[in-house]
Amino acid sequence: MRFRIITALLAGALAAVLAATTGGHHARAEGEAAGDFDYYVMALSWSPNWCATEGQGRDAAQCRPGSGAGFVLHGLWPQNETGYPSYCRTTERDPSRARSAAMVDIMGSDGAAWYQWKKHGRCSGLSSEAYYATARRAFASIAVPDTLKRLTRDVRLPASVVEDAFIEANPQLSRDEITVTCHGGRIDEVRICLNKDLTPRRCGADTIRDCSLQNALMDGVN
Repeated sequence: MRFRIITALLAGALAAVLAATTGGHHARAEGEAAGDFDYYVMALSWSPNWCATEGQGRDAAQCRPGSGAGFVLHGLWPQNETGYPSYCRTTERDPSRARSAAMVDIMGSDGAAWYQWKKHGRCSGLSSEAYYATARRAFASIAVPDTLKRLTRDVRLPASVVEDAFIEANPQLSRDEITVTCHGGRIDEVRICLNKDLTPRRCGADTIRDCSLQNALMDGVN
């Protein structure tokens, strides 16, 4: 009896710790049912930095000399207030190669478009055609600052300057609806939180954290 009581107390304590650390939500595993999420995170990747690091040797269209690629759509990610679903179960058919290739102009490569559908798009509950169309509308809804479009040389700057520029170019955005991330001392992405109708909304607690680097590198557009 004493052993069972101790076991029950330990189990209760563990449950309390898990609730406290996950905000009352259980951690999400891969393979959730499609369509069950709270909002979208649209991730815009700074292509020159990606090409200088992870993109080397991949022959991505965005990395070819003269591509002129600046911010490209990394993905439109179904997100929960805590955590996110991935590789969801869906009855929707995967996109054709031609449909993924049609996303190259905003996503940099057909391989990137396919991967984003596989990991995130299936979780949207949309067909692949509707998901790609939604991603394109989301991308078109945010203006990239002209100063960053014309950035043809490497610069170092506070990450907050990038956020300031996006807010100036998009008056509909507030500070808690956009975040800038860094990786390896470089500007990595601008992430914007959107309702399911693609209007801006406050980011969740695990998304809202900003990069605080004061001398983040932005490689110039080639």
